Amino acid sequence: MRTLVLSDLHLGGRRGRDVLRRPGPLAALCARLAGVDRLVLLGDVVELRHGPRHEALAAAEGPLRAIGSALDPAAEVVLVAGNHDHPVIAPWLAARAADAPPPRLALEERPGPGASPLAARLAGWLGAERTTVAYPGVWLREDVYAHHGHYLDRLTTLPTMERLACGAMSRIVGRVPERGATPDDFEAALGPIYAWIDNIANQPAGAGWGADRQSTSARAWLALAGDGTRPWRTRALGALVPVAVGAINRAGAGPVRSELSGPELRRASLRAMGDVVRALDVRAAYVVFGHTHRAGPLPGDDRHEWTVAGAGAGGTRLVNPGCWVDEPLFAAGGGPDHPYWAGRGVVVDDDGSPPRLERLVEDLGPA
Repeated sequence: MRTLVLSDLHLGGRRGRDVLRRPGPLAALCARLAGVDRLVLLGDVVELRHGPRHEALAAAEGPLRAIGSALDPAAEVVLVAGNHDHPVIAPWLAARAADAPPPRLALEERPGPGASPLAARLAGWLGAERTTVAYPGVWLREDVYAHHGHYLDRLTTLPTMERLACGAMSRIVGRVPERGATPDDFEAALGPIYAWIDNIANQPAGAGWGADRQSTSARAWLALAGDGTRPWRTRALGALVPVAVGAINRAGAGPVRSELSGPELRRASLRAMGDVVRALDVRAAYVVFGHTHRAGPLPGDDRHEWTVAGAGAGGTRLVNPGCWVDEPLFAAGGGPDHPYWAGRGVVVDDDGSPPRLERLVEDLGPA
């Protein structure tokens, strides 16, 4: 059995950076689906934060129908919700607690396409009979676990907006235990944040969370993390970052760090995902996760950074399939070998071999 894992399609983003809305990349991906027995869409399949839900769904329908048609009729599709499409699973999570305290979430739950009207709609486009929904992750093999990766936002030391929001929520719901945690410990803080963002995105036109706001955050990050040639205003602002980070930590919303370099962006995300693996006691040789849009490990990457120490014999190896959106701020001047270049996936065979990160599409078309 061959499984293909794709993450972070972000179909329906308002800026048109979702490459599978372009005929060329979509056709190239569909051609690569031949021989795939199971397709796992590992979260952020649809971009639901840029505006009203109906806009994103209108843009996502064509590509998802094409993907469903390209798969073998006997192939399975598994949808896993991420942070940008959390409404796929949110109604099911809420319904579990409607009448009585629910049982603790396991590492893999299978609510199926009935998890929400949105899940049912996506399943209809991909093939209702063969599509299911798994959350918060899915076991691909006895030794391979897959998760979108959004849980790392509760533990990362990067001072991102969602990390700071999680820090504030932790004052109310408590911190994630270093060991013996369950997915509920992560959902306790993340669920309310996602619901708030979803509510904003679905306000009348012009009031949404917005692609522009999110791009502004990325531009600010790059300006502060710059290369030593920053304007004096940016250098002055950068000097204030350690002060602000210190205040955040003293307020109990951390711990976060003031280092904002590109390497630290990678290292902090990998450390945080490793903390998630240890906290949830994920007993897998390999964990596939998305969310960060940074594929790896790639040739030249330090494999120790991609290994979770203290998680099983020899440690758990992390694998990230990257994304399917243009990242002009992070991949500027790059090419298909760049870590943030779209068009990759992870292949998992049932012969016990390690998961393989593969480039599936070379030409992404005009950005």
